Amino acid sequence: MSVEMSKLASGLTVVTDEMPHLETAALGVWAGVGGRDEKPNEHGISHLLEHMAFKGTTKRSSREIVEEIEAVGGDLNAGTSTETTSYYARVLKADVPLALDVLADILANPAFEPDELEREKNVIVQEIGAAQDTPDDVVFEHLNELCYPDQPMGRSLLGTAKTLRAFNRDMLRGYLSTHYRGPDMVVAAAGAVNHAQVVAEVEKRFASFEGTPGPKPQAAQFGQGGTKVVHRELEQAHLTLALEGVPQSDPSLFSLQVFTNILGGGMSSRLFQEVREKRGLCYSIYTFHAPYTDTGFFGLYTGTDPADAPEMMEVVVDIMNDAVETLTEAEIARAKAQMKAGLLMALESCSSRAEQLARHVLAYGRPQTVQELVARIDAVSIESARDAARALLSRSRPAVVALGSGRGLDTAVSFAEGLTRARAKARLH
Repeated sequence: MSVEMSKLASGLTVVTDEMPHLETAALGVWAGVGGRDEKPNEHGISHLLEHMAFKGTTKRSSREIVEEIEAVGGDLNAGTSTETTSYYARVLKADVPLALDVLADILANPAFEPDELEREKNVIVQEIGAAQDTPDDVVFEHLNELCYPDQPMGRSLLGTAKTLRAFNRDMLRGYLSTHYRGPDMVVAAAGAVNHAQVVAEVEKRFASFEGTPGPKPQAAQFGQGGTKVVHRELEQAHLTLALEGVPQSDPSLFSLQVFTNILGGGMSSRLFQEVREKRGLCYSIYTFHAPYTDTGFFGLYTGTDPADAPEMMEVVVDIMNDAVETLTEAEIARAKAQMKAGLLMALESCSSRAEQLARHVLAYGRPQTVQELVARIDAVSIESARDAARALLSRSRPAVVALGSGRGLDTAVSFAEGLTRARAKARLH
């Protein structure tokens, strides 16, 4: 694999990984803008803009956009997250110029036709309704609000029916002009691509994007934690717990990820083995850590019978407190092997590789090599993992949300305070 990177005069970065054994290419545009960049009256506009990208340009109708790509066997898609928005395609190698032309067209020349805009706003209202019918979506919405109160990071990416109704084409054009700037954008491609050819195409087709960076979002402030019970008639109780993690640049990131995997990252994890395999308290339980530019989010999710919710949370707290001091070399080795396997397996997919390259450039300014990433994983020791775990449990008060019915939910969330109490007690000795 051969990774090459070029920065254009506008500040836009082009990064490619040529994979000669492939006949297809994955490519896309990643912009460093997402839900956390929105002002209160812009809540949901990043996601709406992503939807509208495929609804017609000054050169192509919405139907022509998809027909041109699908006529050559390719496909188009897009996604919005807290810090990035992406627009990407998968095509045969001969059709890379076409894909770049379409991607540039939808971002540089959007039509934002009023009729299309109203239809798409209605589509997203339906999407909001579907999310409200999905308990694990609802519980995480409440958890995010608790972790990042009165901040864009604490709001749903979808917006609300009220904020959507207020959006018009001028607001969309203004948001696009303000945030889609050359220095904040990456064109990434992997597979059957030639770097020089991709750079030449991007220089020609993306020339209209401004060369000054867009505004930076407000700094994230993890909240004071606490508990919340959301009563809804459901068969299961959905339990979530969050702690303040670490940002992308933190030296302890990989050590914390190892601890997260040991705790709830797979079928061999401590939580899965104790809670599901030994006690049969749930079908699903997992932990994760999401690093952002200036903060991190450690999360846990499980669903259980409402009557079992107190026992479930008590066991979760006990296992988390115990794991901090009793990690084993075997667990560390297994978690590191899982992380390295996941990293290397992703390299076999040109789509995963293009996304990885873009995210690295946005986060670190350059793609990190496989050797660098493997070395960082290998450097994790039992001591560094324990230190990262101790820091995690002492950095913030837990935020806990329970969704469901039954009187046991209040008892369940109260057990989460045991994380804070246990760490405070340990600090006194």
